[in-house]
Amino acid sequence: MGKEFLKIKDPEDAQKIIAELPINKKVEKVPLDEAYKRVLAEDIYASINLPPFRRAAMDGYALQSKDTFHASEDEPVTLKNIGGVTAGQIPGGEVITGTCMEVSTGAPIPEGADAVVMIEYTEKKGENVLIFEGVALNANITNEGSDIMEGGLLLSQGALITSDKIGVLSAIGLEEVAVYTQPRVAVISTGNEIIKHHQSLEYGKIYDINSYTISNAVKSCGCIPIHSDIVKDDYDSLKSSIEKYKDADIIITSGGTSAGTGDNLRTVLDELGEVLIHGIAVKPGKPTIIGLIEDDGEEKIIFGLPGYPVSALMIFRVFITPFLRKIASLPDFEEERKLATLKISRRYISARGRRQYLLVKIKNNEAHPILKDSGAITSLAEADGYILIPKNVEIIEEGSEVDVYSLEIGL
Repeated sequence: MGKEFLKIKDPEDAQKIIAELPINKKVEKVPLDEAYKRVLAEDIYASINLPPFRRAAMDGYALQSKDTFHASEDEPVTLKNIGGVTAGQIPGGEVITGTCMEVSTGAPIPEGADAVVMIEYTEKKGENVLIFEGVALNANITNEGSDIMEGGLLLSQGALITSDKIGVLSAIGLEEVAVYTQPRVAVISTGNEIIKHHQSLEYGKIYDINSYTISNAVKSCGCIPIHSDIVKDDYDSLKSSIEKYKDADIIITSGGTSAGTGDNLRTVLDELGEVLIHGIAVKPGKPTIIGLIEDDGEEKIIFGLPGYPVSALMIFRVFITPFLRKIASLPDFEEERKLATLKISRRYISARGRRQYLLVKIKNNEAHPILKDSGAITSLAEADGYILIPKNVEIIEEGSEVDVYSLEIGL
């Protein structure tokens, strides 16, 4: 006889236990060009004024605004052009009353100038320039530090470094940045029936699915998946594999979690550490195991997912995703998980006494239940999302409104 499940946990209790699991965040410094989609581990303050000098906001002529007060189409003001300056150059003269200097967008403003007239309102006449419109003080000039002053908070700890944030950090000449280390997650697929894709498919065997789906789900949580070899469903093989990957931050297994005679994860955890959860009142995914093992005085977390691909991915999506995102210091994006509120296309009878996660396809603005068991991998190809059915709801009538949630959560 195999071991029976421990006391089945309500999903709310399971989520609370998971939320209280130990977290050990680490920090590392990486070059700025490797910081994309990493999470800042410290506040970043501007080390210089931005922009670091007064510059032209438009192509035109830098001048003294008082010289243009009476300029108009009928009576343009004539100023002497004393030269020009482009972006990256140093102005070669000083603008005094009655003179101007041609400037390009981004060029430093020459001494003496307090405004820029746009080139559209000017006309060159030999060494002179006709000004057809008056400009106000500081017109078309971006002042030094107008974006942010030296010492100002540029980005806060916990910010996800996207392409725009990298642009901000580049503006102050930052070469490297402190980020949270991405947790390393060992992904172990178990089962005597599972083979790798390069092997010949014999009767009674199936190709490995969970290593691929779970590893990529791990990536979407900002963590680094570590692939293991496929592990036979026996005590010694599973124990050896877990001990091999104890240096990972987290271990995720799939298969070997039920209470049958061939399922050994709970036995291994009982010996190496502690089983916190064995069984959650959900469908699919009831035989989920969560436990702790000790490695050099540090507690390591093991999530044991069911072997059926739909069950494994659903448990990962609902219970493990929020935790991995938390240890990776990513926001949970709870609100962005919801896709739509739609009417269900048919009457559906749910699993009594268990919260159910039902895959659905969105068609004709309705949620169509996918009526396949959790071993049918093609249901994932058909699904656009899932709906959550509370354990106290047994029947959803046709036409009832349901919230559809996304299976995929990106960084």
